[in-house]
Amino acid sequence: MLDVRGLRKVYEASGRHVEAVRDLTFTVGAGELVCLVGPSGCGKTTLLKCVGGLLAPTAGEVLLRGRRVTGPPPGLAFVFQEYGRSLFPWMRVGENVELPLRQKGLPRSRRRELVAGALRSVGLSDASGAYPWQLSGGMQQRVAIARALAYEPDVLLMDEPFAAVDAQTRADLEDLVRGLWRQRGITILFVTHDIDEAVYLGERVVVLSASPTVVREELKVDLPDPRDQLTTRVEPRFAELRTRVYRQIQAAKRSAEPGPRGAVEKDTDAPADQAPSAT
Repeated sequence: MLDVRGLRKVYEASGRHVEAVRDLTFTVGAGELVCLVGPSGCGKTTLLKCVGGLLAPTAGEVLLRGRRVTGPPPGLAFVFQEYGRSLFPWMRVGENVELPLRQKGLPRSRRRELVAGALRSVGLSDASGAYPWQLSGGMQQRVAIARALAYEPDVLLMDEPFAAVDAQTRADLEDLVRGLWRQRGITILFVTHDIDEAVYLGERVVVLSASPTVVREELKVDLPDPRDQLTTRVEPRFAELRTRVYRQIQAAKRSAEPGPRGAVEKDTDAPADQAPSAT
């Protein structure tokens, strides 16, 4: 579904030359849920904006279904971290969810049907007439997810969407995303700085290096389904995968030059049950 080939992004302004992403290559299969994780400031958001056509890469290319992405393509939707800035406070919840559908030129009856279905999917059927500022942060992020779902995307790009909510709400939203992914078969590329979240959510985790960013490792998450917050996180395999990702990120921080793709740090200092959950 998504094919990122040799992606490079350089920012140049006021005489400064900053290479944010260097020679980044990976793929995302149709219907796959892939998490991207890496050190803070490694260029994850820059990468996602290039994938979604919001930024033009300096070199390389992104292909969606084999076609080069040169701008925001149809069939692709975003969910951003700052839900408060992505929802219009003067518009009611239903109107916020409906807004992108107006650009599609859909008849009013179809728009209402999609909005109702999307809000029902995120557990907000009764909130259509409320304003975003009347809802909690977690509920506002559910509205943002509903807006993306109503658009009926083939690909959903999520940029640290749960970073601004509390731990309990975050757990609920993680399970919501996995449930929607199972039900709808959407291809999801999920960026996070939280290692536990990446391992819990993803079918595969792509570990990025420090900036300028390359892929250090692509890790298949072979945890049993269905996953849940109580049993999955205490699985010995969960701890093994979390520790492996953590070691790679720590190695990326220590290294001025990123290690070879697929390399695994041979660090035995920290046992699995002591590895921190986030960078």
